[in-house]
Amino acid sequence: MDLARLRAETPGIDRVLHFNHAGSSLPPQPVLDTVLAHLQHEAVSGPIEAGQAAAPVLEEARADAAALIGATPAEIAFTGSATQGWGLAFAGLVSSDRALKAGDRILVARQEWAGNLTTMQRAAARTGAVIEVIPCDDTGRASPEALAAMIDDRVRLVSLTWIGANGGLINPAAEIGRVARAAGVPYFIDASQAIGQLPVDVAALGCDVLIAPGRKHLRGPRGTGLLYVRRDFLDRLDPPYHDARTAAWTPDGPRLQDGALRFEAGDFPMALRLGLGTAIRLARGLGIDAIRARLDGLAQGLRVRLAAVPGVTLHDRGIEQAALVSFAVEGVEPSALRRRLASEGITIAVNGVMYTPLDMTARGLGDICRAAVSYLHTEAELDRLAEAVARARR
Repeated sequence: MDLARLRAETPGIDRVLHFNHAGSSLPPQPVLDTVLAHLQHEAVSGPIEAGQAAAPVLEEARADAAALIGATPAEIAFTGSATQGWGLAFAGLVSSDRALKAGDRILVARQEWAGNLTTMQRAAARTGAVIEVIPCDDTGRASPEALAAMIDDRVRLVSLTWIGANGGLINPAAEIGRVARAAGVPYFIDASQAIGQLPVDVAALGCDVLIAPGRKHLRGPRGTGLLYVRRDFLDRLDPPYHDARTAAWTPDGPRLQDGALRFEAGDFPMALRLGLGTAIRLARGLGIDAIRARLDGLAQGLRVRLAAVPGVTLHDRGIEQAALVSFAVEGVEPSALRRRLASEGITIAVNGVMYTPLDMTARGLGDICRAAVSYLHTEAELDRLAEAVARARR
C-alpha cells in the first residue's frame, strides 16, 4: 500500500485521529469528488437529467459491488443503509406465502444487531413465532454444531451478524451457512462490520441474503448500502412495496423487475451511490486481502498496547478477530473517556446494550469503549491512542 498517498488523499487525516471506522470512516477525496461533481451536474442540468446521464456509471458501480462479494450484478440492489436492506429482505420473507405463523422459529447468533433483532421480535410478537439464540462455543462464536442440533421443520430463518458491533469477534459465517443450506433454511448475513475489511464470497458463505453499508470500512458516503439476494432465492421474497421502477405497469398488471432491482426504488440520492461506486473501486484496487492483512496487524498491535495500560480490560473474544478493539478502563466511564479523548482530537465510540443486547447481557457488560482501526493508521497513532488512554486512567 502507498500509505503516504492514501493519507494525502484523505482530507480529515491531519485534523482528527479517527478510531471510529466501525461507525463511519473518513472518506477519501476521490469519493468526495464524485459526489460533489454529480451534485454540480444536477444543479446545472436538473437532477433527473443528470441521473439519466450517470445511469451507465451507476451500473458499473453495481458490477463492481457484485465483483466485491462474488455475486452477479442482477443480485445487487443499492439501498439507503444496511438496516434498510435487511428490513426489505426480512419483510419480503415474512410477507410471502411462507409468512410466519405460531410456533415458527427464527434462530439468531448472540451478536445480532439490535435493529435486526427488534424487527424480528415485533414480527414474532404479531404471529406467535419465537426467536431462539444459537449457543456459543468456548471462544464466544456462534456454534455451527449447536445450530445443526436446533434445526427442525419449524425453523424459518437463520440470521447471523458476522462481526458484532461490540467487539472484534468474527463468527464462522461459512460454517453456519453450510448448516443452513443443508437444511434448506433461509440464511441472512449482516456484513456491516465485515464489508471492506474481510474477503466476502457469497457462494462460499452459502447465504441467501447479505447486507452491508457503504460508510464503514469501504469508506463510502453515509446513506448508502448494499443488498444481495441470491438469484434462486429471489422469488421466495415478496417486496413490501413497489414503485414504477421496481414493478413496471403493463396491460396485464404489474411486472416485477428481474433480479434484486425489485427492491431498489426509483427515487434515490444518485450522487451518494456514485460515490459508493468510487469507494468500492478504490477498495478493490487496493485488494481486500491486503486490507485485511494490514488491519489485522494494526488491530493486534493496538490490543497489545492497550493491554499494557494498567486498569485496561480488553473485551474482544473469538479465534479470529476483526479491526474493532473493545475495552474498558477501570474508574473511567466510557462516555467520559470518549469526551476526554475528543478534547485531544481523538475519536472513539461507545457501544452499549442497546446495540448488541443479547451478547452484552449474556456477558454482563454495560457500556464499553470501541476503537476501530483503518489501514490508514500508523504505529505512531496507535501509540498516541494508548498514551491518551493511560493519561485518562491516571
